[in-house]
Amino acid sequence: MPDTRDTLRILHLEDSEPDHELALAQLRRSGLTIDAQRVETRSEFEAALARRWDAIVSDYRLPGFSGLQALRLVRARDPIVPFILVSGEIGEDVAVAAMREGASDYLLKNGLARLAPALEHAIDAARTHAAKLEADREVAASHQRLAEFARHLQTRIEAERAAIAREIHDDVGGSLTALKFEIDWIRRHSSEAAVRQRALSALETVTHAIGASQRVMHNLRPAILEQGLVPALQWLAGRFEKRTGAECVFRTRDERIGTRGHELPEGVPLVAYRTAQEALTNISKHAQATRVTMDLSVSGGVLSLEISDNGRGFSSSDLAKASSFGIRGLHERAGTVGGWIELSSGGRGTTLMLSVPLDGAPPADEAALRDDEDEDREHDPSAWSDL
Repeated sequence: MPDTRDTLRILHLEDSEPDHELALAQLRRSGLTIDAQRVETRSEFEAALARRWDAIVSDYRLPGFSGLQALRLVRARDPIVPFILVSGEIGEDVAVAAMREGASDYLLKNGLARLAPALEHAIDAARTHAAKLEADREVAASHQRLAEFARHLQTRIEAERAAIAREIHDDVGGSLTALKFEIDWIRRHSSEAAVRQRALSALETVTHAIGASQRVMHNLRPAILEQGLVPALQWLAGRFEKRTGAECVFRTRDERIGTRGHELPEGVPLVAYRTAQEALTNISKHAQATRVTMDLSVSGGVLSLEISDNGRGFSSSDLAKASSFGIRGLHERAGTVGGWIELSSGGRGTTLMLSVPLDGAPPADEAALRDDEDEDREHDPSAWSDL
């Protein structure tokens, strides 16, 4: 309740001076300290609304003006400030209308004993509501800052992935390729069978290491995306099918998506690729599926990537697990380009849908990813040719 030592600033819309004094006397008798201003006309009332008030008390019937009209004026300016309607007689319909319009309370002039409790209750409720609104604003601002941080963090992660892939290509890849040439030279120029056999064994080991490095680089930075989103998803589907033995079908009605003249906003191809990559990883680990389909389309300014499997599905409890970071990561990743993820499971099989509005997508923080962009394009793992 308001501290009785506080001075409450009350605007009183009342055309009767005796009724005004009676209301003030009732409030002061209840222990409240009141600083009140009485106004009679609409123009005076509107002028007074420019100042801040702890509460507004209004008569219902005024010359050329009504309490409901006053209430509408107040609510147009301030949806929170308490407004108490007082009248010599007020019907039930008027009372209901007043509450619907946003009145805090209503009472009769012959029941002014209720004025102080009603005023205190209304002020308490208004302060609680104001505190809640402020807390909501702080939470919304916090969520916005968190989303921006997640977007920045995701961008930095991809930049770091690209840097690591570049180092693997330049240092590890270059060294392994040179070593492979040297070992093969030894094999070809040695006259001893044992040396040639050991050289062949070493060549197999180095070839395996080069293949492993290529796989690591593809996972760190999908160079295949340089060829376009459609070829990249086709490559993912083929790789998944080869690795797991499960059928994986990629479908699209427009092969030009992401190509010259049909470019996607920055960040969107990478998000779509990573979403498909993570979804296929989850399917191979958990779904026990024998068939997977990926459908890519652009319609109505929205890019959609739907990935479905015929596996064991999931339950709501699976998504609620504290360790389900993969799904949460998909949501965060989609949010970096203004998109969203939808998951559904009918008990058998799962469908994941990525949707990204192409026109309304916020610009991704791609500055880090564009560093040395021309140099990055040269570092395609396919450049590591076998002997």
